[in-house]
Amino acid sequence: MKLPPTLTARLVATGTGLLLLALVSISLTLWVTWNMQGGAAAVNEAGRMRMQTYRLALVLHTTGNGDEARALARGFEESLALLEGGDPSRPLFVPWSPPSRARFTAVRTRWQALRARWLDGTPDPDLVQESAGFVALVDGLVAAIEAQISRWTTVLQMFQLALVGLAITSAVLMFYSGYVFVLRPLAGLKKGLAAVQSGELRTRVEVDSGDEFGELAAGFNDMTRTLQSLYLDLEEKVREKTRRVEHERQRLADLYEVSAFVAEAPTLDALARGFAGHVRRIARADACAVRLRAEDPRRFVLVAHELLPDDLAAANACIESGACHCGEVTVQSQTRVIPIASAERPTLGYCVRAGFTTVVSVPVRIHERLLGEVNLFYRGPVDLSNEDRDLLDALASHFASALASQRAAALEREAAVAEERGLLARELHDSIAQALLFMKIQVGLLRQAAQRGDHAAAERGIAELETGVRDCYADVRELLLHFRTRTSEQDIEPALRTTLQKFEHQTGLPARLSMQGHGVPLAPDVQVQVLHILQEALSNVRKHARARHVELRVQPAPHWRFEVHDDGAGFDPQRPGADATRVGLRIMQERALRIGARVQVHSAPGAGCTLVLELPATGPAAMPAPAAQALA
Repeated sequence: MKLPPTLTARLVATGTGLLLLALVSISLTLWVTWNMQGGAAAVNEAGRMRMQTYRLALVLHTTGNGDEARALARGFEESLALLEGGDPSRPLFVPWSPPSRARFTAVRTRWQALRARWLDGTPDPDLVQESAGFVALVDGLVAAIEAQISRWTTVLQMFQLALVGLAITSAVLMFYSGYVFVLRPLAGLKKGLAAVQSGELRTRVEVDSGDEFGELAAGFNDMTRTLQSLYLDLEEKVREKTRRVEHERQRLADLYEVSAFVAEAPTLDALARGFAGHVRRIARADACAVRLRAEDPRRFVLVAHELLPDDLAAANACIESGACHCGEVTVQSQTRVIPIASAERPTLGYCVRAGFTTVVSVPVRIHERLLGEVNLFYRGPVDLSNEDRDLLDALASHFASALASQRAAALEREAAVAEERGLLARELHDSIAQALLFMKIQVGLLRQAAQRGDHAAAERGIAELETGVRDCYADVRELLLHFRTRTSEQDIEPALRTTLQKFEHQTGLPARLSMQGHGVPLAPDVQVQVLHILQEALSNVRKHARARHVELRVQPAPHWRFEVHDDGAGFDPQRPGADATRVGLRIMQERALRIGARVQVHSAPGAGCTLVLELPATGPAAMPAPAAQALA
């Protein structure tokens, strides 16, 4: 008979398998990276061919030096040979694909034809045009190589995602292996030990493996059999005590389970449905209905039910107070047991036809305010003890608190959505709307020029429209990037670095962050406004400054101070006008007013520009009444 593997062997086998998968994934990633490095070197070499072509054309066009031209031609041919054969030591090799192979063949064929003409010593009047066309072929080769590198980049990203998935899968598998091989047997032993500690000496643990835990379970069973034989005369007392303890434990577990559920329920519908199921199971009812008070306090709406017949649920979707036993609850009402069949006054009769004989009404209230009721239906008589009533009242109280929390959360979400919509409206109005208005004016001018037949004016209008479209598209991308920016509750530095990285990616300009000292962390809402002001300042630099360098200086103490400095063209702050720069400055000033801050601009033509944002020394101050009225 083959012996089952030990626990150690199982864990080692699982870990080894995961390690092999990780090594294979890492090897594939390194291989793709190697191909990308070779492709990048090939792009550089192809770009060198373009430079050699320009130099050869320049030599032939100016001096006609045959020796220098032949040296340049040999260098070009060496580059062709290097691209075709590759150089693994660098590494350098072309990631061949049908487009790149075809473009390389076209370049080599065209070079052979041009070389014979350019180096035969005869002046070529079409040298400039031919060299430009040949450079275009080289550019096509570079583009084909870059396209293949892009595909390799996509493959690398897929491998990286696969590595992430592998890491997650490995963690889950390790957790699962630990649960199956260790935690579950250990939980069985722990459960058995708990049962023995509570007096259940008949407890036996299932031996379902031959590993160390199986041996431990077998020893545990031997121990419980010995204890049972020793304490057989105390078995009845232990059983009674166990029942009482189990009853109390079950009550506490039910209360904890419902409390945890109502605290985590995502929606009102999920809360009501889940609560109905939990209460019906705990109360051992045949059906359960949860009703909430409508806007009209005399009506109760059925929001969820469990095992209630469909016709009964449809007929009782909304009942008026006094029409039936359900809906007669008030703020002062207590949990009641109502015998339906023996009721003296007439009812709607739906419960009787459904076979129910008893209904338990549990009021749902909070802070002396009635929210609804929970109805438990039984097909037999019910006798509730005081403990059962207390448990049902406690469950209803937790449900009422969850309802109040759901409503408060809904109000908060509504307020947050309204605020976010207002923010979006302001951003769109201050950026994209102005660009669209500009394009609308240009369209009108273009139509007038077309009607007059003024082609020059029409061309200028088209150019202005193209500029407006580019600016509008840039504003949209900038808004998307800005709204994706997230702040830290502890430190604003990571968000600032992210903002500068996005600026460098958009403009290609170097941007440096300089922070001096440490200060009190900013509140999240203040961080958001500060980031938007700095982003608007960087946007103005990108659009108007024509700068070469940008620096963001941050001084946290004694109070927060932010400076955005550029070495661009600058402007005169006193010059009247309402261009896009001043619109951006107005937006920044409005945002600064909301957090009690101050924005200043220092600039002069040809001397760059410095924007200063200063926050109050003790945090955001209360907004002055005139400023609040102006923003409103």
